[in-house]
Amino acid sequence: MKTAANTIPRNSPCWCGSGKKYKKCHMGKGQRQVPLPETKPKGRQVIIKTEKQIEGIRKSSQLTKFLLDMVEERIGEGVTSNEIDGWVYRETLANGAIPAPLNYGHGQGRQRMPFPKSVCSSPNNVICHGIPNNHALQSGDIVNIDVTCDLDGYFGDASRMFIIGDVPDRTRELVEVTRECLELGIEQVFPSNTLGDIGHVIQQHAEKHGFSVVRDFAGHGVGVEFHEAPQVLHYGQPGTGFTIQENMVFTIEPMINMGSYECRVLGDGWTAVTVDGELSAQWEHTLLVTESGVEILTA
Repeated sequence: MKTAANTIPRNSPCWCGSGKKYKKCHMGKGQRQVPLPETKPKGRQVIIKTEKQIEGIRKSSQLTKFLLDMVEERIGEGVTSNEIDGWVYRETLANGAIPAPLNYGHGQGRQRMPFPKSVCSSPNNVICHGIPNNHALQSGDIVNIDVTCDLDGYFGDASRMFIIGDVPDRTRELVEVTRECLELGIEQVFPSNTLGDIGHVIQQHAEKHGFSVVRDFAGHGVGVEFHEAPQVLHYGQPGTGFTIQENMVFTIEPMINMGSYECRVLGDGWTAVTVDGELSAQWEHTLLVTESGVEILTA
């Protein structure tokens, strides 16, 4: 990570979560800055991790779990996603880590702003990558909170669904079936199986319950970088795709929709929503492939 010349640009959102531009908030006030991730050379992918890397990823993943546990204790009606973002931001720094989403995309030549917050907050019909705001959660809402920590250059990535107050039975079923999809996918993680085996069981279970699997987003390798190879699709055919190997680390993070699987991205360049306005749910864990199966690093 660069910490001097590569600090927050003047026109980027301020690190403090105020929503103001950095130049109009904390610039020049001597407050702690969050360093921006360096742009790494393309093709630099570490699919099979070393023991040292695994230990670093494990520690980062446990911090991610700790942060989601904290959110679970505090979230409820009347809480805003900006408040959640602030909790995670402050506690991440207090533990010597950096919120990986904050300013993600800086310097990568993308035609959109860097991600301006420390978590992704995706309520109701938002599939993923929702940007925290000042809208208060209400009874009947469902929301996904996605947290990734960069601890000493190692990444742990996970997300959970939260049900706010009373929701219809079908909404609760969507959240529960999505979690079951994640669990079934994890059961397919062992050496010699394929990524297609994971996607197949997820798709079968979701569709059996009348839901659909988002195709535009996928799980991914993680650990030494925020996003690495391989891509882990949540649909597919058994026996196809990349062969799973010991010491791979990747996420499974099925996004399951109440209606159509189709999505669109809003004008902010990040927020993905269902095209039909129906609800969406997602659960995610970071996983280590072991000699005989799998270790859930974020559990």
